[in-house]
Amino acid sequence: MIAHNVYFKLHDRRPATVQSMVDDCHAYLAHLPGIVFYAAGTYCEAEPSSGDPQYDVALHVVFSDQAAFDAYMVAPKHVELMTKHGENWKEVRAFDSHVSPGPAAG
Repeated sequence: MIAHNVYFKLHDRRPATVQSMVDDCHAYLAHLPGIVFYAAGTYCEAEPSSGDPQYDVALHVVFSDQAAFDAYMVAPKHVELMTKHGENWKEVRAFDSHVSPGPAAG
């Protein structure tokens, strides 16, 4: 499996703009083929803080295999999301990794 974790810092950081991007991530990306896990959301100020507050929107997608990841990267809905929101992206940090499930908690 391949995990694709992307962190977006926006030019326009107003809550409504941030939420609009999260909502569009859900609408455009959540149901694309080959996804085994999907989530998108906003920065969480948890205590004790160990996070990096340098982003507004986080996207987490796990793909079944390389072919699914490759198809996602050129999928029309993915491209449409990038076109719609790309001008508002001040910084984008993507972290891709090979992952496997760990032992079940027990």
